[in-house]
Amino acid sequence: MNAIRHHFAPLQRLLHWLMAICILAMLFIGVGMVSTIMPKYVPLVSIHKTLGTVIFVLALIRLVTRFYYGAPPLPVDLPEPMKLAAELSHYALYALMIGMPLLGWAMLSASAYPAELYGGIYLPALLPQSDSLHTLLWNAHFYLAFAFFALILMHAAAALFHALVRHDGVFAAMAPVPIREEATQVEYRVAE
Repeated sequence: MNAIRHHFAPLQRLLHWLMAICILAMLFIGVGMVSTIMPKYVPLVSIHKTLGTVIFVLALIRLVTRFYYGAPPLPVDLPEPMKLAAELSHYALYALMIGMPLLGWAMLSASAYPAELYGGIYLPALLPQSDSLHTLLWNAHFYLAFAFFALILMHAAAALFHALVRHDGVFAAMAPVPIREEATQVEYRVAE
């Protein structure tokens, strides 16, 4: 009989928190890029492209680890709408963690602007040059970044709700270091 795991694997926790830092940095760098015409623009673009590539690679690794290790079950007493919201928000987070870098890369390709990373590494073009396609992709990348930020805020709010209000072990499952929720005895459903 398999024991029920109440925490994510250490690699999953490491990737989660590393990506959280990278994604928040990326969002703020993106805001800085679109709001400046100063000389800081060029280094911000270079950091943004490189960090986007790092996030893309980490997201793929994270997706593989999620399939390999799975996830601890949610508490049995968690209302069904909250379980559905958790599931859908995680799908959306993964879609954006993978989709946003691809969208940025495609946008650069359509503009015929090289996707150059730090160290002079160039990514190949994904699409042929097209001004109209570039505009469409730029707008999608821009507006999806705001949706991503809103989703991250909701994710953080849900984590705090589980940690500070419910004390149900959901936050402890992904905490940077394992912690025990001693306030309550939480009942978990075994996945069948």
